[in-house]
Amino acid sequence: MKSPIRLLKLGMACLISAASPAVFPAFAQSERMVAQPSRTLSYADIVDLADRAPLVANVRIRNIIVLTPDQAGTVPARHKRLFVEADVTGLIRGESGISPLVTYLYDAPTDARGKLPRYKKAQVILFARPGTRPGELQLVAPDAQIAATPEESSRVKAILSALVAPDAPPRILGLGDAFHVAGTIEGEGETQIFLRTENGDPVSLSVLRRPGQAPRWAVALGEIVDEAARPPEPGSLLWYRLACSLPAALPARAVRTLPVADAEAARADYGVVIQALGPCGRTRGPA
Repeated sequence: MKSPIRLLKLGMACLISAASPAVFPAFAQSERMVAQPSRTLSYADIVDLADRAPLVANVRIRNIIVLTPDQAGTVPARHKRLFVEADVTGLIRGESGISPLVTYLYDAPTDARGKLPRYKKAQVILFARPGTRPGELQLVAPDAQIAATPEESSRVKAILSALVAPDAPPRILGLGDAFHVAGTIEGEGETQIFLRTENGDPVSLSVLRRPGQAPRWAVALGEIVDEAARPPEPGSLLWYRLACSLPAALPARAVRTLPVADAEAARADYGVVIQALGPCGRTRGPA
């Protein structure tokens, strides 16, 4: 019978071969680990990962092998690529038939001395898709593994629930046409900006100005903008769809049919929306 380490190395060879055409003649040497550093991801970071992952699972890391530079290929600075073997302790999203023992590659951050966190027996959440062989997973991003703290587990579950809700807002692809209608008195006007969505569902922004009042804006998920339309709650999925997808300024093509004065008013009103949304808050780069 093959030893557990031998089996782990055989699995690693299969997973690396599937990920890269290079030949890996030797296996990495084990390294001393340091305590795992804490890293807090933003709401947008978690949605970026969850939105792309057909499979989200809690796992307990059983074994790791640090890949040599020849095996690892291109790895971000101050990171090392690991071959990981882990036991699945819970499935948050995905097929119930997942293997109880999984393997995957992970780019782990190192400290200033080049040392890795202590991963063995660590409980983590994976954002992944099935690999080419039974038990293999492919992370949706090189860093799509986070610590499975109670707080993060609750946040991930809430985000996944929002993503699959019947009224979940669609992915925003960009801006469509903008329209502006000036009021009958100075300082009065209304702008409506249509958004392009992945599934074609209508989404629009409206900005209303009245003399002596701050501009009021709202987002509508439907053909009709009514009094019920409101700005999205910060930290909600709708807020994320807008704050992390909309450009900083209204492009010229969105106002190409408008008179100059109306186009300028539409640009100013769009700026009100962008300022109110605030920054997307990503800490790990774009999705």
